[in-house]
Amino acid sequence: MNKKTIIILPMLIAVSVAGGILIGALLSRNSQTSFSGIHLGASNKISTILNFIDKGYVDSVNTKSIVERIIPDILKNLDPHTTYIPAKNMVEVEEEMNGNFSGIGVQFSVMEDTVRVIDVISGGPSSTVGIMPGDRIVRVNDSIIAGVGVKNATVLSLLKGKKNTKVIVGIIRKDFDGELEFEITRGDIPLFSVDVSYMIDEETGFIKVSRFANKTYKEFMGGMEKLKDSGAKKVIIDLRQNPGGSLVVVLQMLDEFLEKGEPILYTEGIHQPRKTYNASGRNTWEDMKVFVLIDEFSASASEIFAGAMQDNDRGLVIGRRSFGKGLVQEQIPFVDGSALRLTVARFYTPSGRCIQSSYKNGNDEYFENIHERFQSMEQLVADSIHVNDSLKYETKGGRIVYGGGGIIPDFFVPVDTTGNSEYFTSIYRKGLIYSFAYSYADEHRKELSELASADEFDNYLDGKNTLDDFVKYAAEKGIPKDPKGLKESGTIINTQLKAYIARNIIGEEGFYPIIKNIDKTLLRAIKISHQNLLVQNINFNDSISTSLQLK
Repeated sequence: MNKKTIIILPMLIAVSVAGGILIGALLSRNSQTSFSGIHLGASNKISTILNFIDKGYVDSVNTKSIVERIIPDILKNLDPHTTYIPAKNMVEVEEEMNGNFSGIGVQFSVMEDTVRVIDVISGGPSSTVGIMPGDRIVRVNDSIIAGVGVKNATVLSLLKGKKNTKVIVGIIRKDFDGELEFEITRGDIPLFSVDVSYMIDEETGFIKVSRFANKTYKEFMGGMEKLKDSGAKKVIIDLRQNPGGSLVVVLQMLDEFLEKGEPILYTEGIHQPRKTYNASGRNTWEDMKVFVLIDEFSASASEIFAGAMQDNDRGLVIGRRSFGKGLVQEQIPFVDGSALRLTVARFYTPSGRCIQSSYKNGNDEYFENIHERFQSMEQLVADSIHVNDSLKYETKGGRIVYGGGGIIPDFFVPVDTTGNSEYFTSIYRKGLIYSFAYSYADEHRKELSELASADEFDNYLDGKNTLDDFVKYAAEKGIPKDPKGLKESGTIINTQLKAYIARNIIGEEGFYPIIKNIDKTLLRAIKISHQNLLVQNINFNDSISTSLQLK
């Protein structure tokens, strides 16, 4: 580019812009379109601009589609959790919160380009017509879904539909020639949020809550009753990787553990006066000792639960610092079926801690915070959890706890990196443990179906040397045997194999009791529960600094 071009090009652009403005002004004088009724006020500038476009733009424009695209860009300037939900996504959002959707009632997985039925919901539409675990779905109506690179989302869209509508599926079944055809009438399928409740030992129960949906309270109470009837005097409530959900539901659950008048949380915002939520005194589980598991993916309602139990000295919190999502959203519906989730307040624990992590450096950095925690070694070393004395608070009994975003546990348990090896990483990335477990369960379904408990699966599979079979399977899939890697990771691989095989036959009641054996956070919680520690005698500095010694 020569000097003449460098000088002329900016001038040309400037003249073009000015010319465009002048031509626009001239056209407005000669056009039948009038903007005289539109005032470009600061408060309604966006709607005014859209009106200008709608009434005077040179080409035909779909202003509705423009609005759909610009709303998310506007909201990016606010907090990370104010969001716009398009009408097309509202059904899925409501299904998640209501705890059910309409479908055929199967759990499936796409493996080796084939849709394989993992489980069939008892009493659901598929079980009624005779679909079985192990079946391969090769066709849905006229759509072939085998050998065509089908994705999970596509299969879901084909199988889900309005209640009482019909869908025809083509099935390939082991020991049957040809394709079997089933007509299934879609029905309501429950989405469970309490994955499992079982007894770890004679006195200790375990209950895993994966989210807080509208039916979670009922499921939770059912799981707790089951544990009580089995003799539980202590309960470990696992909220790890629970992203939260309904505020109403978590308040109901906490009300079952706290005395009348004890604070649960309060909310406050510039336009929202402080509102305090206190326990009503139901306190059904008054005599149950409680231990709450959290990690960096526990958020929102999970943090409310952990914070209330901690601040009221009602239970010990074990694991790693939670995510730090403490903003209250109000859902505002629009006439087209879409909705705005607008942040209106912040959550505070009973001691006054704000749960929300800082987002002053932007939303992108806020969501990258989890990776930064790994880089700063927070997930690995207890001493890397930096606390600010200006954010020091006291629990009901006078224990010191800290704010600054998220809930810091009473007992820190680092991410478990033992057993990692290049061999394990390679088979993990290819999903070979999961695919082998399915194939093994499918091939040995008859004999495995005679096993009724996780212990029976554990013992039976140990006797069958499934790890050796897996090593051969992995080699066939391109991951050769690695003696050093097996020495480092053999226990983890073998335990996962047994747990996933058991899950494929008897569900979560088979999976969780087996995977417990390599779950360092849960094992730590069990050990702490056996020490008969008094919550009031534990403070942050002691529990964090000695956490590695108490393993």
